[in-house]
Amino acid sequence: MIARLTFFRAANPKDVDEFKMIYRDQIVPVIRNQKGNLGAWLLEPANEQDEYISLTEWISTADADAYETSGTYKELVGKVMSKFKGDYTLRVYNIADTKIVASV
Repeated sequence: MIARLTFFRAANPKDVDEFKMIYRDQIVPVIRNQKGNLGAWLLEPANEQDEYISLTEWISTADADAYETSGTYKELVGKVMSKFKGDYTLRVYNIADTKIVASV
């Protein structure tokens, strides 16, 4: 499995609610409809000085690459780019095998 993380800073704290609405209503549905996508989440920093992170999870590298090369990723970033301060950074990670143990 693959995780793609896009790191960015909010340009203006007043725009955060609008950004979150666009992400939830316009971006997440498109991502979740891509072949091989397992989910999409927006991570909001607990400390206002830290970055926001858009996290998407993919079945395979091929699926994640197809999403990016299709132009959909850049199109979705374009919907919210005006809400970013400076540039954004995309990082891709392999998801290591993990075992989730539920505690009682």
